[in-house]
Amino acid sequence: MERREEQPGAAGAGAAPALDFTVENVEKALHQLYYDPNIENKNLAQKWLMQAQVSPQAWHFSWQLLQPDKVPEIQYFGASALHIKISRYWSDIPTDQYESLKAQLFTQITRFASGSKIVLTRLCVALASLALSMMPDAWPCAVADMVRLFQAEDSPVDGQGRCLALLELLTVLPEEFQTSRLPQYRKGLVRTSLAVECGAVFPLLEQLLQQPSSPSCVRQKVLKCFSSWVQLEVPLQDCEALIQAAFAALQDSELFDSSVEAIVNAISQPDAQRYVNTLLKLIPLVLGLQEQLRQAVQNGDMETSHGICRIAVALGENHSRALLDQVEHWQSFLALVNMIMFCTGIPGHYPVNETTSSLTLTFWYTLQDDILSFEAEKQAVYQQVYRPVYFQLVDVLLHKAQFPSDEEYGFWSSDEKEQFRIYRVDISDTLMYVYEMLGAELLSNLYDKLGRLLTSSEEPYSWQHTEALLYGFQSIAETIDVNYSDVVPGLIGLIPRISISNVQLADTVMFTIGALSEWLADHPVMINSVLPLVLHALGNPELSVSSVSTLKKICRECKYDLPPYAANIVAVSQDVLMKQIHKTSQCMWLMQALGFLLSALQVEEILKNLHSLISPYIQQLEKLAEEIPNPSNKLAIVHILGLLSNLFTTLDISHHEDDHEGPELRKLPVPQGPNPVVVVLQQVFQLIQKVLSKWLNDAQVVEAVCAIFEKSVKTLLDDFAPMVPQLCEMLGRMYSTIPQASALDLTRQALKRKPDLFLCERLDVKAVFQCAVLALKFPEAPTVKASCGFFTELLPRCGEVESVGKVVQEDGRMLLIAVLEAIGGQASRSLMDCFADILFALNKHCFSLLSMWIKEALQPPGFPSARLSPEQKDTFSQQILRERVNKRRVKEMVKEFTLLCRGLHGTDYTADY
Repeated sequence: MERREEQPGAAGAGAAPALDFTVENVEKALHQLYYDPNIENKNLAQKWLMQAQVSPQAWHFSWQLLQPDKVPEIQYFGASALHIKISRYWSDIPTDQYESLKAQLFTQITRFASGSKIVLTRLCVALASLALSMMPDAWPCAVADMVRLFQAEDSPVDGQGRCLALLELLTVLPEEFQTSRLPQYRKGLVRTSLAVECGAVFPLLEQLLQQPSSPSCVRQKVLKCFSSWVQLEVPLQDCEALIQAAFAALQDSELFDSSVEAIVNAISQPDAQRYVNTLLKLIPLVLGLQEQLRQAVQNGDMETSHGICRIAVALGENHSRALLDQVEHWQSFLALVNMIMFCTGIPGHYPVNETTSSLTLTFWYTLQDDILSFEAEKQAVYQQVYRPVYFQLVDVLLHKAQFPSDEEYGFWSSDEKEQFRIYRVDISDTLMYVYEMLGAELLSNLYDKLGRLLTSSEEPYSWQHTEALLYGFQSIAETIDVNYSDVVPGLIGLIPRISISNVQLADTVMFTIGALSEWLADHPVMINSVLPLVLHALGNPELSVSSVSTLKKICRECKYDLPPYAANIVAVSQDVLMKQIHKTSQCMWLMQALGFLLSALQVEEILKNLHSLISPYIQQLEKLAEEIPNPSNKLAIVHILGLLSNLFTTLDISHHEDDHEGPELRKLPVPQGPNPVVVVLQQVFQLIQKVLSKWLNDAQVVEAVCAIFEKSVKTLLDDFAPMVPQLCEMLGRMYSTIPQASALDLTRQALKRKPDLFLCERLDVKAVFQCAVLALKFPEAPTVKASCGFFTELLPRCGEVESVGKVVQEDGRMLLIAVLEAIGGQASRSLMDCFADILFALNKHCFSLLSMWIKEALQPPGFPSARLSPEQKDTFSQQILRERVNKRRVKEMVKEFTLLCRGLHGTDYTADY
């Protein structure tokens, strides 16, 4: 095909002779790509070929690569290059060459109808792309023309080959439309045109599918083609005959998968709910599959049961509202619901010998939402019909949630166990949701079953059955307020009667106790019946997560009722911590639990417990502080510092967080004397400084040290005052070595809580300020964010704290220049909001200084970017100085300005803004 010469340099600008895109060179590069063992050569070949595909020469070599004497890999590259040129460079093709290009493509497709399938598909995609670009004006009846041309009798290709080629072309056409780069207005026109053209496609597909003489390969292709077209949102009533034919094809095992796909796609299109009459006709067709479904389940044919379930769920889930609205048809819809229930309860353990039940879970959410959305009268009718269904669902789900026998579970892979865990979480979510429909009766139902199971002397019960019932209870209690439920006392009474012979059951018992911790806070007399179980479980590493998280919940919710048990809890916790039974994160949770527990004790009790709890770690830390730094002692140091900071996170004796809890808690006396956390911090301060001096260059250790003080500042608020002088000195040393994100974050926290931090004579404010400016230029985003956060906390203090005012006056210009450099292109665009915050703070709190500095700073040519004109810089500074109220506007200005600085304004790269 001939075409206009492209502008010089349009493709491969300044191309060297190496970019000589001839047929021979393309074939050589393809040989290299496919057969050269050297990966670097392959990569070079691939790069070169990508350039070849978009070059002007591609129009010439593509057709030559399709010659019959070439191998399929080479022909495939030729067809792909044609598709790329047509789909991406359509505007380069002169209109007078459309027809010859179309004719050439038809000829090639006819040739390949009996040739390589992958090449045929690429050629069909190329012709589809051409059709979409020409529709509707330049080629108004594109689809009808395709059908006519391929049905012509005078073709050299046999009928079946022509038929398959036409079906391939018709299948890729809607797919190409979905992924095409057509502009939005063209997309709408072409979609309308295609919707009209489906009148030329569907009768042909019906005829081919229903013709007894059609070979299986043709019918397979028909179903795929139908699947492709319905995704263009074809009215459901126009698909009726084809959907019925697809249902009939489900009996043919070769066509089963394609039929399922076609039916599900047709039923699931968003527009389908408008065609209620067609939907009502589909229910009997779906119900007619029940026998095939039962047979499949009986024979262990998972693929068939899965496919039929997908169809039933697609109809139920997408159209439950529309079908429930047809009240006179309530029985047929109920029959569909019962069919889906059968799929939910399909025998076998997910995911090992069934994978179908999980498909149904969202249907039960949808159905419930739709029932509860009706007006009162209709809702009452449906509640009556569906409450029994949902009680049955609970039984089915709890049966599906049961673990297999220990022996069988032992053979499961870790991946299967993980999938089963996730499946149980989905069941748990469903049960929690079902509670909305069934209410308190659901809890009574579960409690009665559990009671019967645990007190029956007739038959020995399986641990799996008990575990599943408890799991159901826990699923609901975790998120729903069960404080008013009359069955919880009975349940708490039953728990100690469970003979725990197994890890999974023990885990669920723990999580159930944890889920009831708020209830225990209201009924403290019951704590004693479950706490011993939790403390006993702490010693078992297999129950680590469940026992520690449950203890943490109890200590948080019931702390004011725990003093009688405190000594025992601390002793058991200390024991398991010393024996190193738990992994790091569980040790941290355990420390948080102890923090909650100690918060409710008298000060001298707290100090006594803290002493016994922390002493072993302090001794260990003293030993580590003497050692030469190495990776293993670093881990130990970070672990100990982590334990301390997690303890201080929750150890709060001020009760300020309980103000909303009611008057009886506010009456607790606020303890007199020093805060225990401060006492401990002052005792270990020298030791922490010693550790820090050896590890100042290690971000992890610095972070762990900062975390201790940051958590303490958050918890202590004003009580932190005695620590300020020592902390200032330590921060100064950290900064002068290396400004790290964690240290800046800590300074910001201390500054937020105690602005007089900067009045402390031991803190070199100037040094901290300069280090923070330096940190703005670091490549790591967390450090830059922390520095920006530090300045937005510091600048508002420049009026009230003299030392801050002085340093801003002296060094503020340096800060502004660093901010402008960052906006000018030195920092990642994702951080622009943080820099905008600094500009906003400067403008709000240091206006007269900023108005002087910004004009001076933007004066030098090329600063902060060579792409800016003096007018653009002037506009930016005026915009910023005018905006002292709306922070969002400042952020928008900074984003605009940074795009100008980077030469990206008005390009595709701005899309993520």
